[in-house]
Amino acid sequence: MTQPDDNHEQIAEWNGALGQRWATGQRQIDGIVQPFGEAALAAARARPGERVLDVGCGCGDTAIALARAVGAGGAVLGLDVSQPMLQVARERAAHEALPQLRFEEADASAAALPADVDLLFSRFGVMFFAQPQPAFAHLRRSLRQGGRCVFVCWRAPRDNAWAMAPLVAARRALGIVDPPPADPLAPGPFAFADGDRVRAILADAGFEGIELQRVDRPVHLGESARAAAVNALRVGPASRLLREVGEDQQPRLAAAIEAALAPHAAADGAVALNGSAWLVTAVAA
Repeated sequence: MTQPDDNHEQIAEWNGALGQRWATGQRQIDGIVQPFGEAALAAARARPGERVLDVGCGCGDTAIALARAVGAGGAVLGLDVSQPMLQVARERAAHEALPQLRFEEADASAAALPADVDLLFSRFGVMFFAQPQPAFAHLRRSLRQGGRCVFVCWRAPRDNAWAMAPLVAARRALGIVDPPPADPLAPGPFAFADGDRVRAILADAGFEGIELQRVDRPVHLGESARAAAVNALRVGPASRLLREVGEDQQPRLAAAIEAALAPHAAADGAVALNGSAWLVTAVAA
């Protein structure tokens, strides 16, 4: 299937309803991906005085954590294309004494980047490049030799029940029994599910010592089946389906997803389903 040549579609989407949903539901949505971000931060081992790029920094969660780690002698630049999410990130950072942290609205695959960076980091922000190999080659040039690259990306949809269970329920509610197959290489949450593809992209872009570690964590979708359904329509494949069919379908899809998730609720009512990601580490050759 033909791939787009630039990221304009993704930029438009993250500045539209998708980005606004993330900005509005920042606390709940960041909570969904937080366990994977913590695993990536632990692997990154940001140290005092280091210079860091946080690609696809979103609402600032990991950029703030990285800024605390590098201290006043370091520097963290959070990059994102989403104005709504960056507004939240800047508001959150304003409450922190972190002069070493700044945010920039920019497409990391093409923007002018600082040189001699020690760490390139991303929490689910690198799967949306239209042309990932040139994007990573561009990012590689910002790293010093021996600089580290650490990111997390989702593995296959079948291993991510948190994403697929709501989508299946929503499709059934709409009478979609045989959806067209998705392009596995298209920019999107699961574009880096193929570990061999990730290794090839990084190797071609000038990285070595490439390692992928499977990380499975419970994804907390909500304090109740109803809350989990609402969150599923904010982030993940079900949210994309809602955007495609129209907001007027939200009550119908929410009810169907709530019914599907209710059997998975714990004794306290909370719903958590499995999430599976690659924790990727590499070094600039």
